[in-house]
Amino acid sequence: MTEETPKVSTLAIAHHHHELPDTPFNLWMRDELTDVLDLPHDGTRVEIIGGEIIVSPGPDYGHNAVVRGIQQRFFAAELTDPSFPWRCITTQDVKLSDIKDGYIPDLCVLSVENDKRARSAQLKKLPVQGLELTVEVTSPSTVHDDREPRRGFSGLTKWNGYARVGIPYYLLVDRDPQETRTTLFTDPDTADGKYLSSVSWAFGEAVKLPEPFGLEIPTDEWEPWQRT
Repeated sequence: MTEETPKVSTLAIAHHHHELPDTPFNLWMRDELTDVLDLPHDGTRVEIIGGEIIVSPGPDYGHNAVVRGIQQRFFAAELTDPSFPWRCITTQDVKLSDIKDGYIPDLCVLSVENDKRARSAQLKKLPVQGLELTVEVTSPSTVHDDREPRRGFSGLTKWNGYARVGIPYYLLVDRDPQETRTTLFTDPDTADGKYLSSVSWAFGEAVKLPEPFGLEIPTDEWEPWQRT
């Protein structure tokens, strides 16, 4: 039994971007891209990564459980300490206007002040300027779009995009059975679109988010995805 259906590039659906009624980014910003591509409204994710339209199925339960575990640590810190300055939200559309990309991170972390502003404005597309940390958990269909580009991969990934727009912290949980590691990328180089520093932990080791978060996240129950 497969975990999920393969990712589909909509280049194959739309043939060429110039046949769309507007740019992919503009359509995505207006929430029209799904309908233009005649995609189902069933949890299918549509993102613009490196200027390319990427369609991927919704994640499996193991993926969502990892996200829940991270989110719980932020909730616990908030409940324990009323002055805890961070809030998190899942599957929020994030607009990277400077590079015309649009992502749906598995988890976003932003300050209390920026959280209040976003709620008051009832934002549908969150600007990157208010984000301190983004989290991505890999699935078979998204792994190459979430990681730092590797040899043989010619496109740009979210790793490049997050660095290009200056997200200070990018946490990547890689559930690939050959990896099973969590990596925190820091020191974004906005000019080159890459992170200059990183630290990683194997599954089973506690992830230690440094200040300004100061959180420890257990990973004992995290599991790799099942190979077919």
